[in-house]
Amino acid sequence: MTINRLFTNVCTTNLTESRDFYTSLFAFDVRYDSDWFIHLVSQKSGLELGIILKSHPIVPEQARQRSSGMYLTFVVDMVNPIYDRAKVLGYEVVQAPEATEYGQMRLLLLAPEGTLCDISSPIETR
Repeated sequence: MTINRLFTNVCTTNLTESRDFYTSLFAFDVRYDSDWFIHLVSQKSGLELGIILKSHPIVPEQARQRSSGMYLTFVVDMVNPIYDRAKVLGYEVVQAPEATEYGQMRLLLLAPEGTLCDISSPIETR
């Protein structure tokens, strides 16, 4: 078996709010935009993220509940510019940038639909 594509869909009650969060912080382009689904593609890496209206019939019933047990990790060049932009835009900061013992600067943000986003960048450890 070959996996040809791995694609994450974020369920939301407000497509526009979620789209604006991801495009304003992570340089995604909108490739498809409808009244129930938005397809985002990273400008540089081609990585994909879907945003889907939680109430749409295509969404499995189990996915319509509040998600738990997962979070999105975005590995970026530098965390601090995203932190600064998130504060200006009024997004919820769960944890300000903090150096970890395993060699990353880590920022935690809460997306409008409730998804926890771990934004990390490598740093030198001593």
